[in-house]
Amino acid sequence: MSIFFAEGSSTTELSDEQLRSGLESAFSQLGDRQRVLAIPPDFTRFNSRAGLLTCMTHDYFGDQLTDVMPALGTHVSMPECQLKRMFPSLPKELIREHRWRDDVITIGEVPSAFVTDATEGIWDRPWPAQLNKLLWEGGHDLILSIGQVVPHEVIGMANYNKNIFVGTGGQRGINESHFIGAAYGMERMMGRADTPLRRILNYAQDNFCQHLPLVYVLTVVGTNDGGELVTRGLFIGDDHESFERAAELSVEVNFEVLAEEMKKVIVYLDPEEFHSTWLGNKAIYRTRMAIADGGDLIVLGPEVGTFGEDPEIDRLIRKYGYRTTPEIMQFVDGHHDLRNNLSAAAHLIHGSSEERFHITYCPGELTRDEIEGVGYQYADLQEMTARYDPKSLRDGWNEVDGERLYYISNPALGLWAHHSRL
Repeated sequence: MSIFFAEGSSTTELSDEQLRSGLESAFSQLGDRQRVLAIPPDFTRFNSRAGLLTCMTHDYFGDQLTDVMPALGTHVSMPECQLKRMFPSLPKELIREHRWRDDVITIGEVPSAFVTDATEGIWDRPWPAQLNKLLWEGGHDLILSIGQVVPHEVIGMANYNKNIFVGTGGQRGINESHFIGAAYGMERMMGRADTPLRRILNYAQDNFCQHLPLVYVLTVVGTNDGGELVTRGLFIGDDHESFERAAELSVEVNFEVLAEEMKKVIVYLDPEEFHSTWLGNKAIYRTRMAIADGGDLIVLGPEVGTFGEDPEIDRLIRKYGYRTTPEIMQFVDGHHDLRNNLSAAAHLIHGSSEERFHITYCPGELTRDEIEGVGYQYADLQEMTARYDPKSLRDGWNEVDGERLYYISNPALGLWAHHSRL
């Protein structure tokens, strides 16, 4: 077990050439490889630098890079415009679609006793470790999992083996993993590397994947004083330590601890990245630990035109809405369709304020009836954008017409918390 490259700090700014140099240094240590599979995230993680690193991987290996499979999880497949934007120099014929309903196998089960212990009794069933068949049967002599470590609502810190078991996993494994995280409690996990679900995934990796040539390429991305995205760290290895070091840095870079609670927060959803509340609700769960009781969260979503990325999940969101955790748990117990789609149930919990603060959605396409039908308040996008103009606001505290508010231009890049909730 090795770390092949590790560089980063809260003040580091790695250039593209430094990223290339670090990547090539790690690859040279790995030696000759003939059949390489790269697993970057999909377009929802565009800012991870994973697209650039995947293109650099192709530059290095050439024809030996035989397959590139974006880790879609249950997201829709990437259209050509997104592929070109994220992987500009990658031959399109290398792209493989992860079909999470059809192309998945179960490689083992994490025992129920381990799951029960890890989750403190919240979940007491064996957890299925599932992968896309291409990873298991593709005959690759190197599998590169590429992505960004950042605070995450399901597992505490995103990426590492989550990119494998969830990003290329199957319906049952994904659904149960999301539900475990939601039932255990987001605020108990976000920003932490050691969480119940991470322990479960680590067990699966350590016990079922010994023969897979897995190497993780992990970035930590933040913003500089000018608000520009910068790469703060690059960690490449085949063991838990590489992830733990990236996670430690991400807490420094991406975790904003506030001395003052947010009474009003405005979150902007980039139209290129956020088209649904399934993705856009990062605005809720990345800020919830910083919002005051009775506070207001206003979400500006110019391209938000649906709830779920998947038609069935979209239907379930519309049917049950973003209600409190006890209500969702009752729905799960009493309704077969939601019980059979625990990922949707988890998402409904993630998107709830638990009636502690107010959520107002300002979507570009969804109607007032649709927004209010799932339990949110609605406001007109043009009216609210005129009042709280993203072009004139800066990330952090602002004053608009005598009103003090907090602005976030991209909720995917961090986690915000008041010190009293840590």
